[in-house]
Amino acid sequence: MNLNRTSLLTLAAVSIAIAALWWTNQSVTPKEATWDDVLAEAENGGYRLITTQELADKYSQSAPLVIDTRQDWEFRTGHIKGAVNFPIEPTWWSRWRKADSMKELIGPDKDRLIVFY
Repeated sequence: MNLNRTSLLTLAAVSIAIAALWWTNQSVTPKEATWDDVLAEAENGGYRLITTQELADKYSQSAPLVIDTRQDWEFRTGHIKGAVNFPIEPTWWSRWRKADSMKELIGPDKDRLIVFY
């Protein structure tokens, strides 16, 4: 009887461990964003979207802080001249985890033009 109970508890513990590992190691595939999603996120986050022509005009006036949010290997394949790489995943967890690093990168100047891509 004691052996059966021990075996059952062992089986339950192993099953829970396997289920937990499976659940936490699932790949996160973000859904493909539509233009409406981009507009909604910009409005909710207080961001202003600009065209490439507007960026070019502002670039000629003064150099904005341009932040490339792609992964390191994507940045190395090509980026806007003068851009700074700050890789970040499109999840709330990644944004929350890197918030302090982002504040440090941006600096205290609240009037500075910052462009994310």
